[in-house]
Order: sequence, then C-alpha cells, then structure tokens
Amino acid sequence: MKRTLTTLLATLACVVSFAQVKVAVHEDAPDQPVIPKEIYGQFAEHLGRCIYDGIWVGKDSPIPNVDGYRKDLVEAIRELKVPVLRWPGGCFADEYHWRDGIGPVSQRPKMINSNWGGTVEDNSFGTHEFLNFCEMLGIEPYISGNVGSGTVEELAKWVEYMTAKGGTMAELRAANGRKEPWKIKYLGVGNESWGCGGNMTPEFYSDQYKRYATYCRNYDGNRLYKVASGASDYDYNWTKVLMNNVRSNISGLSLHYYTVMNWGHKGSATDFDEDEYYDILAKAVEIDEVLKNHEAIMDLYDPRHRIDLLLDEWGTWFDVEPGTNPGHLYQQNSMRDAMVAAMSLDIFNKHTARLKMANIAQMVNVLQAMILTKGSEIVLTPTYHVFRMYNVHHDATAVPVAFSAGEKVSKAGRIFSQLSVSASKSDAVHISLSNPSITETKTVELEFDSLKPSNVTGEILRGKGKGLEAVKSYNDFGGKTNVEPAAFKDFKTAGRTLKVTLPPASVVVLNVK
Repeated sequence: MKRTLTTLLATLACVVSFAQVKVAVHEDAPDQPVIPKEIYGQFAEHLGRCIYDGIWVGKDSPIPNVDGYRKDLVEAIRELKVPVLRWPGGCFADEYHWRDGIGPVSQRPKMINSNWGGTVEDNSFGTHEFLNFCEMLGIEPYISGNVGSGTVEELAKWVEYMTAKGGTMAELRAANGRKEPWKIKYLGVGNESWGCGGNMTPEFYSDQYKRYATYCRNYDGNRLYKVASGASDYDYNWTKVLMNNVRSNISGLSLHYYTVMNWGHKGSATDFDEDEYYDILAKAVEIDEVLKNHEAIMDLYDPRHRIDLLLDEWGTWFDVEPGTNPGHLYQQNSMRDAMVAAMSLDIFNKHTARLKMANIAQMVNVLQAMILTKGSEIVLTPTYHVFRMYNVHHDATAVPVAFSAGEKVSKAGRIFSQLSVSASKSDAVHISLSNPSITETKTVELEFDSLKPSNVTGEILRGKGKGLEAVKSYNDFGGKTNVEPAAFKDFKTAGRTLKVTLPPASVVVLNVK
C-alpha cells in the first residue's frame, strides 16, 4: 500500500528542471575513500556467443587471433583496462564441472547448456583458457564455483588445481601444460542460490556456504577472497539472514540488479518511445536506493565493514534481437544504454565505503555488452565507450560533489535527478557528467574548493541526430558507427569555476588541472 501511494504521489508530482545547475566540487575534502577499479569489472558467462565467437575463436580460426583469442577483442579489452572478470557464470556456473574443461580438447566431454538455449557446450574453453586470457591482459580472475549441482570436494579440488604448487592436483595441472600455479583472489561460492543456483532458502544456503567455504583452502601464499551468493534486487531478507548466519570465512556478499521494466515483455533495445527511455533511466538509478538499503542491513551486523558488498551482475535486459536464439540474450546497445551505464557508475563511485566491486553483464554479445561480434567484424558499443572514458576513476580518490538539478518523474512513477555527476582525483580532478534530458541543454557551473582550472581536456559521447533519434542511435556491423566519443571543448574557465554546456542526452568526462 505504501509503495502504491508513493508511486501515485510521484506520478502526480510536478517535474522540476533546472537549465542552469551549480555543482560544488570539494576536491580538498580530507579522508575520502578510493574508488576501487573493481567497480568497473566485467562478466563473461558461457551464454550465447559471449565465449565462443566472442572471446574465443580457436587457434585454427581464419579470424585473426592470439593463441585462439580474437585479436580485435584483445586490443579493445586492453583499452578498457578491465580490472576483474567473473566466469564461468551466472546460472551456467552451477552446472559447470571444471574437470570437463581441462586436458586435450578432443577428449573433453560435451554437455547441453540447458540454461541458455539448449546449445551444445564442447568445453573447449575451460580453466586454462580463461586464466591464461586474464593473465595475458592483466585481469584479476573471479571464479564462480558450482554449489547447486557440484560437491564440496569438487570445488575444493578446483581451488587446489589452480593455486597449489604441489600435490596430485598440481601434477595434473602440469600434465595439462601449466607447471606454475595461478594466483586466484576472488572465489564465488555459488551463484543466485535463491534461483537457478539451487532454489535454496537463505537459511539453507547459509549453512551450505559455511560448509563449502571451509574446504576451499589457501595454498602456497594464495589467499582467497570468498564471496557468498547474495540477494536479487529488493530481497532484503536474504541479506539479513546471511549477515546474521555467516559471521566468518567470508569477504564479500554479492547482489544482482537488472534494469528491467517488465520481465514478461522487456521491450526492444532500440525501438522505444520517450516514456520508455525515461522509465529505463529511472529504473536504473533506483540502484542507489537498493544499495543504501542493503548497506544499512550490513551495517547493523557488521559496523566495522569487514564484509564487502559486490554488485557482480547488473545492466539492462531487453528482448533479444529478432531472429536470434531467445536463450542467447543477444541485444543491441544504444545511446540509452550508455546513459544507463554512466548514471549507474556515477552512483557506484559514491558507495565505495561498502561497495567494492561491480560486474556489468556481459562483456561480449550478451545483454548490455561492451562488444558485439559477427564473423570477422567487431563493434564497440556505446556502453564500451562509457567504460573506456570512465577508466580515469580507477583507483582514484573520490571527490564529493553537491548540487540540485531538479527532478523528473517517469511514467512508471519513479523520480530521478536531471543531472548525474561524480568526481575523483589522481593526476588531475576527473569529473563525469551526464545530461539525461532528450531535449534540454544544461549549463553546469562547477565551483572548486581551491583549484583554479588552467588545463582542461574532455570527451563527449552522443548519438547522431536530435531528440529521440539521438538516444536510439547505435553502432552496427558494416561500419555503421552512430555513437562514438569526440573531443569536448564547450567550457569556459574563470577563477575557481568551470562553466560547462551539456547538450541533450550526453555523457562528458573532464580532466581538470
């Protein structure tokens, strides 16, 4: 009843919008947290064409590759500076048996990927292929372990296989071509255990977590950061039960949040009207409230912040592209997705007292992907460009900002700000700004504590065209590039102020010295 009344009042509320906004940038604020680079993490599941045709084409492929990995993708991912990559799922993780993905490829058993389209998984991309990919690109691997259909011994032996220097598992690893162990930090103990990972109650999963985590050992200097399978969206009871029942041998608790308006009819990724555009943005930024609520529960049980929160699945989820396998979750990626990414990342940058990682779903060819591939072609999506522009925030010190930009009420009754801002500092002060309005240009006056801007550079991301046409813009195969970054110079400096003009539906990142 309360939620219905709130929605009704929001729907009836007036839209307040400020064409001119003043933003106080407190770059001199002391004792600010660092924005962990892991906030900009990625996710790669054995789902559709994320792994096969996406990351992996095989060494004998006519597509240019580096030891089987797509060469163009390797170069694109390197530009992103991806800090951490979660694998092999997702729902797939709780049906994945790691021994099927080691040894000679010709001898690896095949399985039906029953979660995602019923396609045949040949296990040609397994532990070695994933960890070597991460090692090649300097990415921290995040292993998602099988609790739903796997045994305690199976997960324990996988950890030993990857990280131990001696013993039977190390000998097996060496026989498969890798003598030295890998360093594995992040280990997820199950995935979505409330759903596809076993349909468990939080009480039952709590006991399972403790059992599995007990036998996942630290070998030869490798120290595991163990992550419990956490809640979906608004399930605050799951967080409450886990925080009450699991008090030790845990480093992080996961959370999943997808931007979906209607699970029965998710809508098109590229064909939408103005109301649908604003509804999606409003649903995306509701993650701010969701994070606050889960963090408040964690604070009650863990006031010293020993346990981190990890948003290890998030992003938009639309209907698949017409003519594609419904189970492969292949969707296009428009300027609307870029706005969701930018506004979400601005929120994450402000939650780093507890939030230490986020993993967008997914890296290639699935959901809100960074990259799309088809044969020998590759497309960098608008979301890719946001992540590349935002990598200036990686491991930078957070800078508080304060502003009031007015609010808009979406058709579904959600209220959201008419401006999105976050800031950090390292070699410069980095400021990311997003104007979600389809029609309104915003003048933003940034006022610093003491900095007098003398050297300012920036980039802007916008779609081609005007109004709704611009936010529906996307990049496609055949060289159809409609959304790409450009140099941004529409600003003026005066003393401690920097006045910026933000076009409609634009994302801007500034580096200020």
